[in-house]
Amino acid sequence: MTNEPKKGKKVLLTGAAGFIGFHFAKKLLADNYHVIGVDNLNNYYDVNLKLHRLRELGIADEKLSVIDHSIANIPFSSVDHPDLTFYKTNLADKAGLDEIFGNESPDYVVNLAAQAGVRHSLENPYAYIDSNVHGFINILENCRRHQVKHLVFASSSSVYGANEAMPFSEKQNVDHPVSLYAATKKTNELMAHSYAHLYRIPVTGLRFFTVYGPWGRPDMAYFKFTEQILKGLPIDVYNHGDMKRDFTYIDDIVEGVYRVMLKTPEADAAWNAADPDPATSRAPYRVFNIGNNKPVPLLYFIDLLEKHLGKQAKKNLLPFQKGDVKETFADIDALTNYTGFTPTTSVETGIARFVAWYRGYYGTEK
Repeated sequence: MTNEPKKGKKVLLTGAAGFIGFHFAKKLLADNYHVIGVDNLNNYYDVNLKLHRLRELGIADEKLSVIDHSIANIPFSSVDHPDLTFYKTNLADKAGLDEIFGNESPDYVVNLAAQAGVRHSLENPYAYIDSNVHGFINILENCRRHQVKHLVFASSSSVYGANEAMPFSEKQNVDHPVSLYAATKKTNELMAHSYAHLYRIPVTGLRFFTVYGPWGRPDMAYFKFTEQILKGLPIDVYNHGDMKRDFTYIDDIVEGVYRVMLKTPEADAAWNAADPDPATSRAPYRVFNIGNNKPVPLLYFIDLLEKHLGKQAKKNLLPFQKGDVKETFADIDALTNYTGFTPTTSVETGIARFVAWYRGYYGTEK
């Protein structure tokens, strides 16, 4: 591993107004990196939440209304962080993204922008191709042209698809996605590897496992559960609650992504083409799981929400949903050995923090 970034280097961060991107931007700014934030502020979920995240990053209120209605590629600065510049831009806008890379010349790229959501991909497939495939090729092409030192990109635990061998390991086959969202994330991994192979661009993919916490995504089940429980409305619990998720707290995710960014992958000299390991390569490419390594039963997760909300959930027990998986469980040994990363936040602590934030942000009831 080489080329550890120095303080003050430029990091182009896509999805900067998103859940993980917002928290990662704060981490970078605290460590004196110059952050070039990019986000298209789409309306997949409440745009106001995204704008409020930008406010937390120091974008003034008068600028937020301009950003919300702005055309692409106008740079906005932060009043709190002189090292933050924000652009409202869609990754699928090739010309716009080309212009940002040309103007900013980033040293590192952390691509967290994507059209997320498994069930949404069943209803709006083209949005996933536009953002996750067309947008990603624009990222890769700019990394190639501008000789970016390290590209880190978000993949997903969804790539494991129909696989039921637990825990999920990067060495396992991921050729059986069960949603288009998962297929686009597997596509990202393949595209990234081809660029690492052809152009020697150091690339690392991270398979995120059910990230939760303050400032989270309203489309996620735990967020919807909280809102519905407080309103006294029933929550939809799929597969009659017989599900497990490797819930991973946002602070742990940020720490893991940060440590990965600091380690530029090199070609694996021991990689065997006759017995290929999908987790490594003779190209400067790596892929890692990043999760809590502790699957939690969904019904226990709901119990914790009830405890901290002080209200009982009315459960609408439903059958298994198309495109879903019954269980996720991250084997993180490779990431731990590579970076020293180990998650430290229990689900009990994480839910308490999320509920405290939710009450502060929305009030007792939304």
